[in-house]
Amino acid sequence: MNIVVAIKHIPSLADELEVNDEGTNLDYDMVDFVLNEFDEQAIEQAVLVKEASGGAVTVVGVDVIEELDGVLHTALAKGADKAVKIVGDLEPGIDSHTHARWLADAIKEMDADIILTGVQAADDLDGQIGPMLAAHLDMPYLGVVTGVEVAHRVATLYKEYAGGMMGKYAVSLPLVVGVQAATKPPRYAPISKIRQIAKTAVIEEIEVDDDGPGAAVMLRKMSPPVSTGHANMLPGDAEAVAEKIIAIIKERGLL
Repeated sequence: MNIVVAIKHIPSLADELEVNDEGTNLDYDMVDFVLNEFDEQAIEQAVLVKEASGGAVTVVGVDVIEELDGVLHTALAKGADKAVKIVGDLEPGIDSHTHARWLADAIKEMDADIILTGVQAADDLDGQIGPMLAAHLDMPYLGVVTGVEVAHRVATLYKEYAGGMMGKYAVSLPLVVGVQAATKPPRYAPISKIRQIAKTAVIEEIEVDDDGPGAAVMLRKMSPPVSTGHANMLPGDAEAVAEKIIAIIKERGLL
């Protein structure tokens, strides 16, 4: 069974995000890139399926800043068997449509039985990559999945709904799955193992030389939010602070 995981390298939300001088997007030189957290869940779920049902796991991603190797080495250390990166004259901020098309073109050559990806990416939260992958590959899609089991060419999927409800689906392979959370928490990969793999691992490269048609709606301008006020910190002990609060309430006609 060929199990493929499509991943995305995104700006770290822990960094202080700044807009570029043109005001068209983030200043990507000022942020670190990390693996999308939902894609980490997808990698774990793929390895769990491999361990339970056999097969091989291939992890594929778009190398937008030429730093994807570390993420792929970590995936190999966690149990993936093969790593592939899509390369070219790429810039960060690629729209989801183009991103999905590049991934689909690469995956078409992999004879995949099941494709897992994060249900959404933390940088855009649009959840489009999975459904668009399925459309490009002419496969069914199910998202917000929290568990996958495969047997006899049928995947049993557990889908999370609001209010704590859980749906159970049986879908024939091949298919695309948007993973919300793996059955188990993502496993830890020791730094020593990642470094060892980095010395010997071969990462396959697939080059793209054009961006082609992208999204119908494009980002034209970005700006930081305008500050409309700030917090007023009240110094003093509890009694003094309480008096100041009462005075403010009276001043504003609320008491």
